[in-house]
Amino acid sequence: MNEEKFMMKAVDIALEGVKNNEGGPFGCVVVKDGRIIGKGNNKVTSSNDPTAHAEIIAIREACANLGSFQLDGCEIYTTCEPCPMCLGAIYWARPDKVYYACDQKDAADIGFDDQFIYNEIPMPYHKRSIPFKQLERATALKVFKEWDEKEDKIEY
Repeated sequence: MNEEKFMMKAVDIALEGVKNNEGGPFGCVVVKDGRIIGKGNNKVTSSNDPTAHAEIIAIREACANLGSFQLDGCEIYTTCEPCPMCLGAIYWARPDKVYYACDQKDAADIGFDDQFIYNEIPMPYHKRSIPFKQLERATALKVFKEWDEKEDKIEY
């Protein structure tokens, strides 16, 4: 399959999800060595899971199939430019490349506007629309120290 065919598979997955009332119009496939190893469509509303975005589902399936928490040598094809959450997951998974069809503006035009999240990130914690308050740092730092000193940890 070529790049366009993988993107069309992501589009087909998105359309099937929309027709089945599973969630928004988003689909994704993860490809390694010319083979789809993970796929997903948005299932936020059908699963009552705000993290059930197409990219997250596809990344989880691909990683399970690879037996790895990273997507070395993989490409991601997604029907829309990833939201901030999916963008973070993609960077943590470390694929080689991401292809996307629609962009942020296309998504915003149909009611999926992530700009408010991008606006929140640089704001001081106390000024965010959902306030953040730090608690028990000293206690939690003990766990960080335990991790830092752990000799058999698997780093990522």
